[in-house]
Amino acid sequence: MIETLYITRHGFRSSWTTGDRSNRDDPLSDLGLTQAQDLATYLGSLEDNKRPTAIFSSPYHRCLQTSRAISIALEIPIYVDHWISEWYSDLTANKRVKQPEPPSADVLHGEFPEIDADAWSSLWYPPSHGENVAQITERMGTFLAKFIPAVETTFAPEKHERVLLVTHAAPVIALVRNLLHENEAESKTYCKPGCCSVTEFERNPDPEASLTWLPKRIGDSTHVSGDVREWGFEDYY
Repeated sequence: MIETLYITRHGFRSSWTTGDRSNRDDPLSDLGLTQAQDLATYLGSLEDNKRPTAIFSSPYHRCLQTSRAISIALEIPIYVDHWISEWYSDLTANKRVKQPEPPSADVLHGEFPEIDADAWSSLWYPPSHGENVAQITERMGTFLAKFIPAVETTFAPEKHERVLLVTHAAPVIALVRNLLHENEAESKTYCKPGCCSVTEFERNPDPEASLTWLPKRIGDSTHVSGDVREWGFEDYY
């Protein structure tokens, strides 16, 4: 059974350094690679019974590069799930900006051999036509409802009690809102995730409680060097 959920955002994007936003699947910048290593070092410093034992990553390069540093440091596998891919906003869709369609885990394994393409396949693929805030929030809610039991069924129950999700800012916020049972109108939790920040939830030991997951920290970036570029939906709309 999953007992701890770690959630992080990828490191600093190369496009933020160059100013060229034409490649929406751009890799990490040099700073981003350093931040990924910062995160890997931090997670590796945790006690054995606190470290994540598996990484579930968005298929975008910046997330996989972040995941790779952690995978190597902790000697744990990467599983790719397109369900936690980047948010393609409704406003961007109206501008007819093409959203990239990252390939499957089998293809990505050629570049990232740390990916285990045989043990896990994406549960779902996000829409290419764009989503508003309510829709990305719904996407992450459906993901959580299906992902957690799927992991517990696919792997031995005791194998992955602590998992790490490596994704993007918008999905991080939407995941937090779902875990706290908050929506856009009622959200009271400050969540503007920075690059390689750590959000941590633990399963509530009280099965009768209203919240299944208890927040231990949200958007902690004290272990990350350089500009973490915090982001929230209010910075976009």
